[in-house]
Amino acid sequence: MGLSFIFKKLALVAVTLTLAATSVAAQTQPGCESSCGNISIPYPFGTGDGCNISSNFFITCNTTFNPPKAFLTTSTIEILDISLDGYLRISESIGYDCYNEVGRTLYFDIWLQLSKFPISHTRNKFTAIGCDTYAHVKDYLGDTYSTGCLTFCDNITNVVKGSCSGIGCCQTAIPKGVRSYHVTFDSSNKHSNVLSFNPCSYGFVAEDGAYNFSISDLYDKNFRDKEFPMILDWTIGNQTCAEAKMDQKNYACKENSDCIDPENGPGYLCKCLDGFQDINECDTLKPCNGTCNNAPGSYNCSCPDGFEGDGLRNGTGCSPKVVMLHRQSFSIAVVALGIGVGVLFSLLCLSWVYMGLRQRKLTAEKSENLQQNGGMLMREQLPKRAEMLTT
Repeated sequence: MGLSFIFKKLALVAVTLTLAATSVAAQTQPGCESSCGNISIPYPFGTGDGCNISSNFFITCNTTFNPPKAFLTTSTIEILDISLDGYLRISESIGYDCYNEVGRTLYFDIWLQLSKFPISHTRNKFTAIGCDTYAHVKDYLGDTYSTGCLTFCDNITNVVKGSCSGIGCCQTAIPKGVRSYHVTFDSSNKHSNVLSFNPCSYGFVAEDGAYNFSISDLYDKNFRDKEFPMILDWTIGNQTCAEAKMDQKNYACKENSDCIDPENGPGYLCKCLDGFQDINECDTLKPCNGTCNNAPGSYNCSCPDGFEGDGLRNGTGCSPKVVMLHRQSFSIAVVALGIGVGVLFSLLCLSWVYMGLRQRKLTAEKSENLQQNGGMLMREQLPKRAEMLTT
């Protein structure tokens, strides 16, 4: 448990941008992978040489998972979604502080550090859960910010489902422009008064609306194993739009796009002009029965290995490749039928021959019996006729 979390947090995500692109308003570069598993990968992000605007926007596509998973650069930070509107959704674990009758049993003070992508202050909330809990979140590298949540409850009947107003659950905002956080915990009575229904405190930064407080989370021992989505803001470079436009050679926003100064800078974004807006049909229309790959102004559907069809939900969809199987089955059936007919014909012929031979044998035996029986009768009759003639 400890090593995986520690390695995840030790991954310093260096995403300082050097512009070397011709267009950021476009989707995936030609010849590059447009997705990793269920995750679309639009430019400036990419999975290989020439596919991303810089090595800092490199996406590792780990195909050992089914479906494959995307990770930010070479870290273990899993990517859940990439938006051209300037945000990146990642998966984050939670911190916890647990007790029993003796004292503290488990403690994990979660932290995250990023060198470029700021944690979105408009799309995330810091959440603390517990009935004897003080959860503190601050800048990991310095003292630029510090905030926290205090939550108490003497009886579980006082807790309100879905409410994070301070009784069992508390939420607060994340400051603007921060790129790291460190979550720590404290407890006034070490949960001694609430052990029967709340042995642990929890704290995490998550996308606003991604977590809905449930009373059972107070006593669910498996809650600490959960992960929640978190939003990072991303921009191009460190220049404002005005500064970037002065360097047309490296200016990323080309034709049919405009430059935007985001709220959570520094840097800028390129946005399609009206009439050139690319809609992600894969997300909005969900037209595919198979895999959907978004493209500027369009999309295409494909089927996984071993399946065939147009991949469209309203088309032929995807079905197992059974054409060769049908042909083989047909061929086998024809051969079997031919063998069966041949065997049947042979049996009939043998029956006919057998019946003919038997008939001939019976005829011969009948003739032989007639000759034998007829000769004896004549020998018996001849003396009688001779006697009659003499008299």
